[in-house]
Amino acid sequence: MKFEAIAVENIPLIHPGDDLPSIICMNMELQDRDIVIVASTVVAKSEGEVFRLEDITPEEMALEIAARSEKDARFIQAVLSRSREVLIEKPFMLVTTLEGHTCVNAGIDESNIEDGFLLYPPKNPDVSASRLGKELERLSGKKLSVIVTDTNGRAFKIGQTGAAIGIYKIKPVKRWIGEKDLFGKILEITEEAVADELAGAANLLMGEGAGGIPAVVIRGLDNYCEEDISIKEIYRPEEQDIIKKGLRCLQKKS
Repeated sequence: MKFEAIAVENIPLIHPGDDLPSIICMNMELQDRDIVIVASTVVAKSEGEVFRLEDITPEEMALEIAARSEKDARFIQAVLSRSREVLIEKPFMLVTTLEGHTCVNAGIDESNIEDGFLLYPPKNPDVSASRLGKELERLSGKKLSVIVTDTNGRAFKIGQTGAAIGIYKIKPVKRWIGEKDLFGKILEITEEAVADELAGAANLLMGEGAGGIPAVVIRGLDNYCEEDISIKEIYRPEEQDIIKKGLRCLQKKS
């Protein structure tokens, strides 16, 4: 058993309106059931999710958080505009985005973008992944899966890893519940975060600095799924999320 992770090289700097599927296909001959993993930064840039910091006018809540955290109220307003809940205000903003992804600063990035600009993540990463996947399939004539990724920290460990924020034609979770382990015991709770594992593998090639690779192809794993799937399947249901419940209690006490 083996699979390959192949960097899609020679992708230029992406600008709003650029045809990202065509650029990927020009630099990689895709095969049937490849998994195309693309960094959210280039997806967002191609979709025009680039904003000038000076054009943002902070509202009351942003001004209040800025006063408490000593951060730029305009940046905080940008984060709030893409968030449905603020779980932590400082030393960083941990929020749940409008689409249900919990991350720092709603995924809004000041790196990999010119000074004075902010790069917002795709508004609906599943829609972005679907649009990208359908066009890649049309151009290549192959059946493909797509994962849009971002880099996320982990609550109890140092460092960031790749995480899936949008998917197309791939199930984000493999459920082992009901299967037997090596000793014949029935597995009761094991669920494997396949989309995140693949995003993490791709991130080893993508890198984080100036020489980053924004697209990677995973070849040799047959995870293709015909049905329409959403990344929301990987998010823990609210009633089961004890971490969020604890953070809300801390917010009330403070």
